[in-house]
Amino acid sequence: MAQPLCRLYLITPPRLDDLAAFGHTLAHALDAGDVAALQIRLKDVGDDIIAAATDVILPIAHARGVAVIMNDRPDLAARLGCDGVHIGQTDGSLAEARRIVGPERMVGVTCHDSLHLAMEAAEGGADYVAFGAFFPTSTKEASTRADPEILTGWQADMVVPCVAIGGITAENARGLAAAGADFLAVSAGVWAHADGPAAAVNALNAEIAAGLAERAAGK
Repeated sequence: MAQPLCRLYLITPPRLDDLAAFGHTLAHALDAGDVAALQIRLKDVGDDIIAAATDVILPIAHARGVAVIMNDRPDLAARLGCDGVHIGQTDGSLAEARRIVGPERMVGVTCHDSLHLAMEAAEGGADYVAFGAFFPTSTKEASTRADPEILTGWQADMVVPCVAIGGITAENARGLAAAGADFLAVSAGVWAHADGPAAAVNALNAEIAAGLAERAAGK
């Protein structure tokens, strides 16, 4: 049987007031440990600002083998050369997102705490589904609270990868990795870490490894 895997999926801060400084911080964070993907999630800003941020982020991420995902906007994902898009339940249909970004880019779908929504997304061709929020979060208002058991149940029956999101930090990541998350999506738990983002990435990877060991051991 293949060893279970779980990787880090970063989400940008909701605002990037100094793109040059963030680019420097991002490079150090990505160099500190394994990161699979970075989602550009900038709220209440114009497309020009998102495009400027993407121009900074893309080369830094791609140079390190990190996929770049655009939040909410399949049109921008396609136009700006991102590797995929993440859509919520109110951001248009999965079919429309797929039509816009094409077959080669990833499409991920927020499914809250619902296996039913996740199964519909998987059957509709989503590349991953996201469950959450698992913990209180200040990054966005979470309308649902998911239990780690949903990750375990998903892994038992489905092959489409699942992402855990919502309030994840180095202090609580291990249990989600052990429960069955394929990816842990983290924002404030990295960017607001007391010792800096690079230290957070390093610590999160250590906790993911510990959680995977527990999962493999059947604990």
